[in-house]
Amino acid sequence: MSSDRALARTIWWQNGVIYQIYPRSFRDASGDGIGDLPGISEKLDYCEKLGVDALWLSPIFPSPMADFGYDVADYTGIAPMFGTLADFDHLLAQTARRGMKLILDYVPNHTSYQHPWFTASSSGRENAKRDWYLWRDPAPDGGPPNNWLSNFGGSAWEWDATTAQYYYHSFLKEQPDLNWRNPEVVAAMHEVMRFWFAKGVSGFRIDVLWMLIKDDLWRDNPPNTAFQAGMPLFQSQLPLYTTDRPEVQDVVAGLRKVADEFEDRVLIGEIYLPLARLVAYYGKHLNGVQLPFNFQLLESKWNARSLAELIDRYEAALPAGGWPNWVLGNHDRPRIASRVGAAQARVAAMMLLTLRGTPTMYYGDELGMQNVAIAPDRIQDPLEKNVPGVGLGRDPCRTPMQWDASLHAGFSVHDPWLPISADADRINAQSEELEPTSMLSLYRCLLDLRKRYTALSLGGYRAVAACGDILSFIRYTQDERLLIVLNMGPNSAAFPLEGAGLAAAALLSTYLDQRIAMTPTHLCLRPNEGVILILETPLAAATR
Repeated sequence: MSSDRALARTIWWQNGVIYQIYPRSFRDASGDGIGDLPGISEKLDYCEKLGVDALWLSPIFPSPMADFGYDVADYTGIAPMFGTLADFDHLLAQTARRGMKLILDYVPNHTSYQHPWFTASSSGRENAKRDWYLWRDPAPDGGPPNNWLSNFGGSAWEWDATTAQYYYHSFLKEQPDLNWRNPEVVAAMHEVMRFWFAKGVSGFRIDVLWMLIKDDLWRDNPPNTAFQAGMPLFQSQLPLYTTDRPEVQDVVAGLRKVADEFEDRVLIGEIYLPLARLVAYYGKHLNGVQLPFNFQLLESKWNARSLAELIDRYEAALPAGGWPNWVLGNHDRPRIASRVGAAQARVAAMMLLTLRGTPTMYYGDELGMQNVAIAPDRIQDPLEKNVPGVGLGRDPCRTPMQWDASLHAGFSVHDPWLPISADADRINAQSEELEPTSMLSLYRCLLDLRKRYTALSLGGYRAVAACGDILSFIRYTQDERLLIVLNMGPNSAAFPLEGAGLAAAALLSTYLDQRIAMTPTHLCLRPNEGVILILETPLAAATR
């Protein structure tokens, strides 16, 4: 599989690297055990030295925190626990001074039940904002209007005795869904975007983008024939009428139109859909979101053949001109080091930062942070509380950033909101700063290579025939050709150079030493080793 698509013009989100920060867990400057905006400002030098280009902040808006900020009570303010608008302005200015961008989380599907819009909507059927949310009469038996289920457990319909109707919530009952078929809602949410864009924000990550429109006939979702005992209840249905409705594409185009009122802004869509449906969110004429999040690496089997096929399918599915992107971890999924092991996490880092497209990193992955076991009395996540014991809890991947080996890992002077990992005495930024072969050093080297070699940031992609545990591909421009060879197994492996017509010089190993073993005919890979080579032969000889 190959990609030779050229870019007429490149902008920052195409050749840059995005770094997700979960603000509650990055750095606590106020001393209350919860991370905040001044804490992020304190660590901007770290982010700059790491080599990332844009910081994406999970929600920082006023909220009762039923779902830790994804229940927004005011779209144009800052939650006091995180700081003030002045703190935000300072962070934005300091980020820009270091040549980095700032991306905010935009939560358009639902508000908090404490948002003034919902307070008005729920006050009476005749209220002017009644139709801003999804209200329905009960079924003939007095129960919910249909069988739709919440992603956080139970029915998605909540009875309101005051007005004798049900309202719909895709998640918690404290998160009522907005009615995106209402032009007034659309206009109000567009103004939210303009507010932050005018301040200088460079883009938005859009929460649950594929869920914004629901069926206007309110039809029951069909059963999922693959459902098995032990799976979460919401998976017993196929969300045919509650997600990915055709009309959502008009909503997405509207969001993009607002972004295009400003220069070089980016929209990133959270979309968990099969590949054929995911790429539809680029828009028919690339008038959708520029980066529909590609989460395939979060869910794929971790072996060379599966990943090679996944990459080929994704590259083939992209629309002409559509820019790819890759994600290894986020605030909802297990950390990569826990999922594939510490050794393979280094190989995963090399893959993430050498594949074609925009990579998104998750805070702490550059240290090798792993999931932290959460004692029952320390569980914070409402999803785990509502749907316990089936592996949906998100607290383990949201624990505080491990800055040093001191008490509370340098995150706070106070007991933090989630426990610190027991390995923080050795897995931390300060210790790894001093270790030339640490995970942090590896990430810095890889990020530096992306800046030094255009082939890695903007070049084309071609797969190289390989077998066994080896995944390999070439990134290239007219003047640069780099071969990436990844041993995804626990044993040594040999990659043929002569047979593939390759002549190469070693550039970097995930081991970060000088022991890359190469003969004129073979590259000899150690267990769990990834290597980048500079090719010295014509590109045609190096590809399928």
